[in-house]
Amino acid sequence: MRFADPGLLLLLAVLPLLFVAYLLRRSSSWMQFSSVRYVKGLAPSLRVVTRHIVFVLRCGAIGLLVLGFARPQKGIEHTKVTTEGIDIELVIDISGSMRARDFQIGGRGRDRLYVVKQAVKRFIRNRQSDRIGLVVFSRYPYTQCPLTLDYGVLLNLLDKAEIGMIEDGTAIGTAIGTATARLKDSEAKSKVIILLTDGVDNASKIDPETAAQAAKALGIRIYTIGAGSKGKVPYPFTDMLGREVLRTVEIKIDDERLTRIAEITDGKYFRATDTESLEKIYDEIDRMEKTTATVEKYSEYRELFPYFVVPALALILLETVLAGTVYRKIP
Repeated sequence: MRFADPGLLLLLAVLPLLFVAYLLRRSSSWMQFSSVRYVKGLAPSLRVVTRHIVFVLRCGAIGLLVLGFARPQKGIEHTKVTTEGIDIELVIDISGSMRARDFQIGGRGRDRLYVVKQAVKRFIRNRQSDRIGLVVFSRYPYTQCPLTLDYGVLLNLLDKAEIGMIEDGTAIGTAIGTATARLKDSEAKSKVIILLTDGVDNASKIDPETAAQAAKALGIRIYTIGAGSKGKVPYPFTDMLGREVLRTVEIKIDDERLTRIAEITDGKYFRATDTESLEKIYDEIDRMEKTTATVEKYSEYRELFPYFVVPALALILLETVLAGTVYRKIP
C-alpha cells in the first residue's frame, strides 16, 4: 500500500484548523432572552443533540477527498524466474545383486535398491526446474520415465522399479547408450547422466567406454556410482522350506571401468559403501550440477482513489441535503 502523491497528505492539516474555526464561530453566536428559567428543565431534542453532524460530514468529505487526491495504490509484487535448466538421466541398476543387504537404515538391514531409491528421492526433491528422466537396467535397459518436470510422476515410477522386472544381468554400456539417446536431442545448457551400479558389465551390446565416448561427443557428462560394501556381503536366499535365509556372498564392482567412464566425459566416480556415503554422493552431485537462475522482481499497482472519492461525494451530498432541510439555519 502506498500513495503516489504523498505530498498532498499535508492538506489534512486543514481539518484541525476547520475544527478550531468551528468552535470559535459557535462561541461567538448568541441571542438575548429575558429569562430561560422556564426551559431549563426541558430535555434537548434529537436535532439539538446531533446538530454537529453537518460539520462532521464536511470534515469527513474533505479528509476522504485529500486521501483520494493523494492516489492510494495497492501493490502486487511479481517474481519472474528465468532458469537455464539441466537435463538429468538417472540410470539405476536393478539386477539381482541389488538384493544384497549390506546397507542399513535406522539400524535395520535393507537391500541396496531400497536404500538407493531413498537417496534418489531426496536428490529429486532438491531439484526445482530441471527435467529428470529414469532408466533402469539389468540385462537390458528400460526407460522407466522420460525426461519430465513432473516430479510426482517420476517419484511414483521410481517406486515401481523392482528387481526381476527385467531379465537378470548387468548391461552398463547399453544403459549408457539408452540414456544418451534420451538426451541427444536436448537443448539444455547442461546434460548429465548419473549411473549407479553394484556389479560388472556382463551383458552389454555396446562397450561401456565406447558408450561414454558417444556421450562425450554429445556434450553429456557422466557421474558413476559404485554401490555396495567391499568383500563378502549378506544376501537373501530361499531354503527348501520356503524360508528366507541370509548367506554371505562376494559381489564384485568394476571400480576401474566406472572410473574410466566418468573420466572420459569429465565426470567423476564415487564409491558408496553405506547409506550415509550414498546420500552424501547424491548431495555432492546436486551441488555440482546446480541450475543457473535469474530472478527479476517487479510490482504492479492498482489505483484505489475511487474508494475514497466516491464516499466523499456521497458525504458532500448528504451534508447538502441535511443542511438545507433538517439542520437548516435561520439567518
